[in-house]
Amino acid sequence: MEYGGLFGLIILALDIWAIIKILQSGRSTGSKAVWIIVILLLPVLGLLLWLLFGRR
Repeated sequence: MEYGGLFGLIILALDIWAIIKILQSGRSTGSKAVWIIVILLLPVLGLLLWLLFGRR
């Protein structure tokens, strides 16, 4: 099994989870949009940034 493919699937699952959590949050629409764009453009870094700074 390729570890790169497995890593990619894990990142994809975590990104989807983060986007769902962002959409369910009580933040403003603009804030939600910015976080989702960051996660979509930078899947690994965006997820880490959201985990560190975006969650309350």
